[in-house]
Amino acid sequence: MRRKDKEIADMGEIIEIVRECKVCRLALSDNDRPYVIPLNYGFTFENNQLTLFFHSAPEGKKNEIMKANPLACFEVDCAGSLIEADDPCKYSYAFKSAIGFGKIVFVESPGEKARALNEIMKHQTGKDTLYNYPPESLEKLAVYKMLVEELTGKQKRLPAPS
Repeated sequence: MRRKDKEIADMGEIIEIVRECKVCRLALSDNDRPYVIPLNYGFTFENNQLTLFFHSAPEGKKNEIMKANPLACFEVDCAGSLIEADDPCKYSYAFKSAIGFGKIVFVESPGEKARALNEIMKHQTGKDTLYNYPPESLEKLAVYKMLVEELTGKQKRLPAPS
């Protein structure tokens, strides 16, 4: 990372950013052409492995791209706030972000799909409820996960009050 003063080195802080944010931008490559989509997500962080979970319709451009090339990048950002200044060139923005690289894996078994969907619901609602999903719903749904292999965090803090 070029700006070491903005780097977040503590993995716990990076995972807290992943926990705080609710929308993930998933970046894919479609024949060397970038394709980015915002998605709601859920996640687990177990044995030092971050796994993101997503769902969608079983057909569409995103699914075609992921099947052809499972390599992906994600970005989440939150805690944004404008930093004003007298000089317009000195305006800035406070933020926290996490970026990761990894591989997409489609989830096929109904049990694993239900677990992934429960992680999404837990993250989005803040409730640790185990939902039951009708088998016909699980069959009509694409569920996929990103196994994150590299993860970085970055932030710019608000200036201390004067």
